[in-house]
Amino acid sequence: MKEKSVKFNRLLSFVILSVLSFSTLSTFAQETQWIAVGRLHDWYHSAGCEQEVGRTFLIPDQQDGLRWPAEYQYQDTKAAKALWIGTTNYEDPLFNNALFNYKVVHAGPRFIDISSETMPQEFRLLGRFQHPRVFVDGIPASMLDFMERVGDDDIVPDLPSDRMLYNVVNTSIGITMTRRIYAWSQQYHNNYVIFDFVFKNTGIYDNQGNSHNKTLTGVVFHWQYRYAPTREPGPYGTGGYWVPQSSSWGHSTMNDAVFTHPSTGELFRCLFTWYGAHSSWQGPGTSIGAPDHRTGGDGHFGAPQYVGTLVLHADTSPSDPNDDPNQPTTTVELGSDAQITSAGSDQFNGPRMAEEYGVMTAGHPTLPHAQRVFESGLAANDYGGSPGGFSQTHGFGPYTMAPGDSIRIVIAEGINGLDRQLGREIGAQWYANSGPFILPDGSEAQGTDPRDQFKNEWIYTGRDSIFKTLKQAKNNFESNYGIPHPPPPPEEFNVNSGGDRISLSWSDNAESWPGFAGYKVYRALFTPDTTFTEIFACGAGTPNALTNNFDDTTPIRGFDYYYYVTSFDDGSAAGAQLESSRFYTQTNEPAFLRRPPGRSLSDIVVVPNPYNIKARELQYGIGAPDRIMFLNIPPFCKIRIFTERGDLINTIDHTDASGDEAWNSITSSRQTVVSGVYIAHIEVTQDSTDPDFKKGDSHIVKFAIVR
Repeated sequence: MKEKSVKFNRLLSFVILSVLSFSTLSTFAQETQWIAVGRLHDWYHSAGCEQEVGRTFLIPDQQDGLRWPAEYQYQDTKAAKALWIGTTNYEDPLFNNALFNYKVVHAGPRFIDISSETMPQEFRLLGRFQHPRVFVDGIPASMLDFMERVGDDDIVPDLPSDRMLYNVVNTSIGITMTRRIYAWSQQYHNNYVIFDFVFKNTGIYDNQGNSHNKTLTGVVFHWQYRYAPTREPGPYGTGGYWVPQSSSWGHSTMNDAVFTHPSTGELFRCLFTWYGAHSSWQGPGTSIGAPDHRTGGDGHFGAPQYVGTLVLHADTSPSDPNDDPNQPTTTVELGSDAQITSAGSDQFNGPRMAEEYGVMTAGHPTLPHAQRVFESGLAANDYGGSPGGFSQTHGFGPYTMAPGDSIRIVIAEGINGLDRQLGREIGAQWYANSGPFILPDGSEAQGTDPRDQFKNEWIYTGRDSIFKTLKQAKNNFESNYGIPHPPPPPEEFNVNSGGDRISLSWSDNAESWPGFAGYKVYRALFTPDTTFTEIFACGAGTPNALTNNFDDTTPIRGFDYYYYVTSFDDGSAAGAQLESSRFYTQTNEPAFLRRPPGRSLSDIVVVPNPYNIKARELQYGIGAPDRIMFLNIPPFCKIRIFTERGDLINTIDHTDASGDEAWNSITSSRQTVVSGVYIAHIEVTQDSTDPDFKKGDSHIVKFAIVR
């Protein structure tokens, strides 16, 4: 039965994702694919770059992807990306061999034409192993069932990373791009990905496979990154709107650049972005970090992330594969709402492409964008006159590429920043305005506004954090992706709700891994996108013998619980203990205690009664604030809920043989019920002998709802 459920779930996932990936812009299929096994989750497009709202084509998803830390809601930092490829003096076979002084093909930031401009050929997600089978009470309960598609033929045990997305795209300029995206789940390397691009002059310029035999001159590869830390306080996030005009389209981003590592002095071609000050901020001090300053807020930071890229390699020329330290040749920022990016691409508009090529070859600014903003004395949103803020860019070239020539460019992209828990602690102290305000270096803030200085200095530690992340990526790349892997996760994880415990079990496949030491179990209350706490460990270095099951006897009835299990090693591979990723086994369906059936119909009670919306979070918690429980009910029954005047508003079939059933205060027509007195008619639907219930027996209970 489970095998059928898994197959159906994966089929359903494929259908849903295929529908979401469909665009009426083209008769050709286009796809998107998530990589979501580390703490950084992002989606990718088969056309070779990720356009604005290109996953769902919904404006509310303008800020979608690059989620870190991905275990929490609304951590998206990506608004749009683009890849433009340009060349000079191009006779275009798609336009009667007309000569264009500048020819540019586009993927993003707002438009993609996969029928005649950037044409996907291959798009496959490979993995070292398949994601585990995860069940809660027999129901498939892994988010990876819906977020990734790794077929049986896509398992590559010796893959250097946990996941690798393989993407081949032909372009109407005759250059074929092969893109490999590597991602790891190892805890010291789980917040970046590495893009390995190979651009080859194949001459193929259309979907029919027609090709030219041209030498391409002045070839430039130009990427644009519209970053927007972060979705959480923005209008398309939680609905909080606690930063002006939000951060959701990069309105207040600060873009910076360094070319040597500030500590080591080594070549370090890094672009990075964070959320800057906004002139309409209504909270104390400045909006740096986007603390939740609202009445009833808790001060936690909504935008502590620093996101950026690091160039790891760029060929000197098609005949010289050595890294060219002078690449990229362009790093000028671009207005995110500039006409050149928002009016749509046109690969046959000569003047327009000449303007685009000028942007792609603009060189380096005298000072980075962020430094110019600081020196102007303006808030980020007021600088430069761009209502959408500014995008990071880097351009590589120009190259001359004869038929068959290739250029390889490798770029790391990562996110880091203030730890979520520390961000809550610092934010809470800022919110309470409770000194002393101790800075990251251990000194006490002494400025004219020590409270704001305290907040900002802690947020600015994200700069060192993103450098650390990208240095880890550089080390990994230079080791030929030789970092050690943690043990694999259990291939199957089962969570089963019981009357007095929640029982967990998992498979033993990880135990053959070199250096394997044991397992750890983590649990969260209310929702899966919150902090998990370790509740059990077994194996070497723990107080418990190695086992493949655990009974959690501490849950409280009526509350939802979520779990994951990890495998860990003895620390010999990396000099520190490595642990498999939580995202492989984390459940997204709740487990909860199930009562045994009641002994008689008179035992039935409704809890809470009355239900009062003012106490909703004190009743069954933030994960189920509208929950009402029917307790001590027969093992098989039908619960009909009526208004006091006798209108039937919902019917619940109780079939799991337990003694409790939850109702979320919603009618059968998906409307939330109003204040009033309600009547529940409970009818036995199946005979049982222990306890003794007869089919057709019934009972009535009344309860009140106050809203």
